[in-house]
Amino acid sequence: MNDLNAIVLQAQAAFEQAVTPADLENAKALFLGKAGRITELMKGMAALTVDEKKSRGAAINLAKQAIEVSLNARRQALADAELQAQLRAEALDVTLPGRQRGQGGLHPVSLTLERIEAIFGSMGFDVAQGPEIESDWFNFTALNTPEDHPARSMHDTFYVEGGSETAPNLLRTHTSPMQIRYAVQHVKKFSDLANNGEGQGLFSGDMPEIRVIAPGRTYRVDSDATHSPMFHQCEGLWVGENVSFKDLKFVFTDFCRTFFESDDLVLRFRPSFFPFTEPSAEIDIQFQSGPLSGRWLEVAGSGQVHPNVIRNMGLDPEKYIGFAFGMGPDRLTMLRYGVNDLRLFFDGDIRFLSQFQ
Repeated sequence: MNDLNAIVLQAQAAFEQAVTPADLENAKALFLGKAGRITELMKGMAALTVDEKKSRGAAINLAKQAIEVSLNARRQALADAELQAQLRAEALDVTLPGRQRGQGGLHPVSLTLERIEAIFGSMGFDVAQGPEIESDWFNFTALNTPEDHPARSMHDTFYVEGGSETAPNLLRTHTSPMQIRYAVQHVKKFSDLANNGEGQGLFSGDMPEIRVIAPGRTYRVDSDATHSPMFHQCEGLWVGENVSFKDLKFVFTDFCRTFFESDDLVLRFRPSFFPFTEPSAEIDIQFQSGPLSGRWLEVAGSGQVHPNVIRNMGLDPEKYIGFAFGMGPDRLTMLRYGVNDLRLFFDGDIRFLSQFQ
């Protein structure tokens, strides 16, 4: 019996020293495994008499049961310790404030586009949207841009598959094609009414004035601190029977002063050249206060719509006249928020973009 008690005590000590479940299973094998101490004792009973087998077998079973009790107790202790360690590692302090998910917001350029649309909407301008993959006709030809113009070069324009050699497709270089598309639809509507759907020649009848802006993405092969291969543009068009350059100056001056919330903003119309307007002018602004005070900054191109463009709209240039302008919302955003590098708007840095929310 003394040898059995000693084995039980040795097993209990081995189990207590086990610090992981794997250590415990190794200790178990020393006593209850196929070659364990208890198993060897059971094998040795074959040489005993029947009476000896009864008494010895009962004693071995009691020792085995005591070892198993100790084994199960240590297993439970290790499991409890592992659970407590996990709970400590994943502890949640319910007194701490909750972690809120940050709210998103509009991109600063989107905020500018919304502002532009709202201001011109208050002046009676519609908003037109159109395809970013455009045909050569709408992007260049209809806008009086000759075939040898530099803008048609592969180095300046992203041409895409589709179309034909004489009429290729491209990523639009400006949103001016929407002026043609919108005007053609507008004219067709009223010419069909006037001619019972026959659409005879250039329209010279009575129709409401065309007032539209066309904001959207455009593409050119260009990239630096103030230019991006993809950028935004907003074209404007006002065509009627008595629309003059004076109306252009009034409309754009009112827009700039409203956009920048500054009544002392000064505008300068500087003579320039664009194939789709004649005469043409660059529009510069000058702030009278702030960090940009006194500097002239170019913000748009403009001019009276060229007669050829009026004709491509389906209108009689002898009766209809108008003005057009094109500005960069990205540049207006830079001026409004004091950003000096256009590329920051498109890097996707949340730290930068969150400043505008």
